[in-house]
Amino acid sequence: MLEANFRDILPLLSKHGVQFILIGGGAGIVHGLTRSTFDVDVVYARDEANLIRLVEALANHSPYLRGAPPGLPFRWDLTTVKRGLNFMLTTDLGNLDLLGEVTGGGDYERLLPFCEDQSTFGITCLVVNLDRLIHLKRAAGRPKDLEAVAELEALLEERGKD
Repeated sequence: MLEANFRDILPLLSKHGVQFILIGGGAGIVHGLTRSTFDVDVVYARDEANLIRLVEALANHSPYLRGAPPGLPFRWDLTTVKRGLNFMLTTDLGNLDLLGEVTGGGDYERLLPFCEDQSTFGITCLVVNLDRLIHLKRAAGRPKDLEAVAELEALLEERGKD
């Protein structure tokens, strides 16, 4: 597995005007987490105009369902994205998790109040704040997320001392 390719994927989404919020390991890195991550996790807005931009952004980058058997028919188009919600994709730029909703956080609109603009990976984008990231990691409940919570809480405590 290769580390997540934030420097290509996030600018691509931004260049196409895709509305998204960086969550997961990428948000952790922005906040100072020192762990590696192997995919880019974003929550995307589900309005039709944004879905069109999202489909166009990835169209030339071979999106395919991560973990699906090779040769399984998969078409990356507006109809597919409208009918789906969360897509764990491989692309020729790296792994990308497109989340219409996230456990413990809801959809794009519900997460907006818990976001901040951050300049990172060559762009300015919305990143879930540290408090909400901790909440999302706890809600996910996977061992790797719960391990990250301790480090994220230490970062939050450090910030409180400033």
